[in-house]
Amino acid sequence: MKIPQLTKKLEIKSCHNIKWEDNYSWIHQKNILEVLKDKKKLDPEVKKYLDEENTYAEHNLKDTKNLQKKLFDEIKGRIKLDDESLPYKDHTYEYWTKTTAKGNYSIKLRKKINSDKIEEIWNGDEEKEKLKTEYFGVGDLEVSYNDKYLGYSLDIKGSEYYTIFIRDIASKKIITKEIHETSGSITFSLDDKYIFYSKLDENHRARKIYRHEIGNFKDDDELIFEEKTEAFTVGIGLSSDEKYFFINTSDHNTSEQYYFKVNEIKPVPKLIMKREKGIIYSVNSWDDKFYNHTNKNAEDFKIDISDSLINQNWKTYIPSKDEVLIGGLTFLNKWIIRSETSNALDKLFVKNISTNIEEELIFSDERIYVPSVSLIQRDRNTENIYVGYSSPKTPGRAYLYNLSDKSKKLVKEQEIPSGHNPDDYIVERVEFKSHDGRLVPLTITRHKKTKIDGSANLLLYGYGSYGNSISPNFSSTKLSLINRNIIWATAHIRGGLEKGMKWWKEGKLTNKKNTFEDYIFAAKYLIKNKYTSKGKLIGMGGSAGGLLMGAVVNQSPELFLGIIMAVPFVDSLTTNLDHSLPLTVGEFDEFGNAKDIEEHFKYIFSYAPYNNIKKMDYPNILITTSLSDNRVLFDEPAKFVAKLRDYKTDNNLLLLKTEMNAGHGGKSGRDGAIEEIAIDYAFALKISKKI
Repeated sequence: MKIPQLTKKLEIKSCHNIKWEDNYSWIHQKNILEVLKDKKKLDPEVKKYLDEENTYAEHNLKDTKNLQKKLFDEIKGRIKLDDESLPYKDHTYEYWTKTTAKGNYSIKLRKKINSDKIEEIWNGDEEKEKLKTEYFGVGDLEVSYNDKYLGYSLDIKGSEYYTIFIRDIASKKIITKEIHETSGSITFSLDDKYIFYSKLDENHRARKIYRHEIGNFKDDDELIFEEKTEAFTVGIGLSSDEKYFFINTSDHNTSEQYYFKVNEIKPVPKLIMKREKGIIYSVNSWDDKFYNHTNKNAEDFKIDISDSLINQNWKTYIPSKDEVLIGGLTFLNKWIIRSETSNALDKLFVKNISTNIEEELIFSDERIYVPSVSLIQRDRNTENIYVGYSSPKTPGRAYLYNLSDKSKKLVKEQEIPSGHNPDDYIVERVEFKSHDGRLVPLTITRHKKTKIDGSANLLLYGYGSYGNSISPNFSSTKLSLINRNIIWATAHIRGGLEKGMKWWKEGKLTNKKNTFEDYIFAAKYLIKNKYTSKGKLIGMGGSAGGLLMGAVVNQSPELFLGIIMAVPFVDSLTTNLDHSLPLTVGEFDEFGNAKDIEEHFKYIFSYAPYNNIKKMDYPNILITTSLSDNRVLFDEPAKFVAKLRDYKTDNNLLLLKTEMNAGHGGKSGRDGAIEEIAIDYAFALKISKKI
C-alpha cells in the first residue's frame, strides 16, 4: 500500500536570531478552537491526510485483527462487568454506583438510610442514547447538599468544553438553564439555591468563578471571582467542616487562595495569603482550626495550623522531611489521616487527636503496593473508614476499618472473572544510577515463568512531567502482555514527585533532559541485567510521556524494537512559542518560555522531538492521537510522522492513528478504552513476533 505523504509547504521560522525550516507547519488550524468544537471546520486537505494515515495504519495492522479481538475479550474478561461500588452515606441517603454487562457507563443509585427501596438517579448509557452522540464524556456528577438536585456536566466532542445541567431528581426535569463552555466542575451551595462553576475563556482557560441561581434561565450569572493572570486557572470547593468555600487559583508552581463563609448572601472572597512565586499552599478548615498544606520553607511540604485566618498565627503541625512528600489531610471528629510519598511508594498515617499519637496504616506484607483511604459517610463523627490497597500483582482490596480497635473487615475485592493468581507474578523494585549518579526507582513486573536471560521482550513505561507520580498499582490490562512473556517495567523518572519536589524540579525547565536520561539509563540497566536485550525493548508513554518517547527515540533509537506514543507532545517548541494555545502560558514553569527567554528557547530547541529528527534508522513506531484533543493538538503527531517519513532510513513500521471523535483521553466509554488498549498491545505483540 502507498505510504501517505503530507504536502510540503516550506515556512522559515525564526526566534532569537535562529532560523529553521518547517515544511508542515501549515496543517496547524488557525481556527483550532473552533475545530475542537466542530470537526466539520477542519481543513479538507488535512482531513484527507489524516484519513489516509488511518487507512494505512489499518492496512498494516490487519494481520492483528483477530489478535485485537482476542485481547479485547480477555481484557474485558478480567473486568467484573456487573459491579457495584461501596456505599457512601449522605445526610439521609446512601449513594453508590454500578456498572452492567451491557453498559459502557456508570449508573448512580441511592436509597434512604434504613430503607430497601433503591432509586436510579443517573444512567450514563441512557443519557448517551438520548443525545445520539458518539463521544460522551462526563465531567462531574454531583448531588446537591439536601439531596434534591443532580448536577452533571457533559462533553460530547472530547474537547473538554463541558455543559452543566441541573436536574430535579424527583421529577427528572431540567430546572435551570444549560451552562456552556465550563471546566465541568460543579459545587452546590448548602441551601440548594446556587451552584458555583468556572467558565472557560476564549483560550480554554478557567479564570472566572460564577454563581448561578438554580431555576434561573437568564444569562445573568453573578461573577464572584476573576483571575487576571493568564497562566493561572481557578477552582472552587467546600471546606471539610462545610463552613467555608475556598477559591484556589494557581499555575503549576504557585498558588493563591481566597475564602468566604457558606452563609454569605453576597459572597465576597477574601485573600488568605498573597501569592509568592514558587510557593504552593492549600488551606482547609476543621474544628475551628485552619490547616495549611504548603511548601513555604519546606521543599517537600509541611502542614501548618492556625486558629484564625483574620489574625493568622501559623505553627508547624506536621513538619517537612527531606525527599518525603507530605500529603494532605482527611479529617474525622477524633482522627486525622494523612499520606506520605517517598521513593515512589505511598504510606498512610492516622493521628489520634486527643492523644496526639500517630501510627502508620499497614495493610499488606507486600513491599510494593499502593494504599488508599476513603470516608464511609458525610458525617465525620465516626471511627470507621474504608481502607485498601493494590499492588502490581494483587487486585484491589477494600476493608471496613475501625480506627479505635484497629479491626478490619474485607468488604470488597476486585474480582477477576477470568481468574487470577497473584503468586504467578513477580514484582521487583530496583534502583539504578542515572547519568549524574542519581538513584532512580524502577518497578518491574513479570510472570514467574519469564526467564531473566535477555530473551524476553520488555515494555518500559515512562512519564516524568508536571509532578505526576506513577504509582505501582494493579492493572488487569497489563496481564495481556505479561502473560505473553513481555515484562512490564515502570521507570519512576525525574519530573514526577516520586521522591519529592526535588525530583520534579530536576526534571523540568532547563533540567528537562534529566527525564530523558533517566529513561535511557533505565533501558540500559534492564538490558545490562538481562531483563531484555537491545532490539527487544518497547517504549511507551502518552501526552508529556509522548514527549519523552519522541526525545529518547531521537537520542537512542538503537535501544528499541518499538515505540508506542499516545497523544504525544512532540512539537513542543512550536507549541511553546504560541501563547494563544490553551495550555502554553500555564506551562511556562514546567517547560519554559521560549518566545521571551533565549536560554529557554535554545534548551527546548535542543530536545524538541519534531526539531531533532535525524537521518537514521528508527524503530517501529505507533502514534495515536485525537482530533478534538485541546491539550496536545492533533497536528503535533501528524507533523512528527510526516517529517519522520522524510528522514528515517529504515523500513520499520511508522503508523499514525487519529481518532476522529475523541479528545485527550481517547475514546469514551469502557469498550472504547479497551479497544484502544487492544490496538497498542496488538502492535507490541506484532513487532515482538508473538502473533
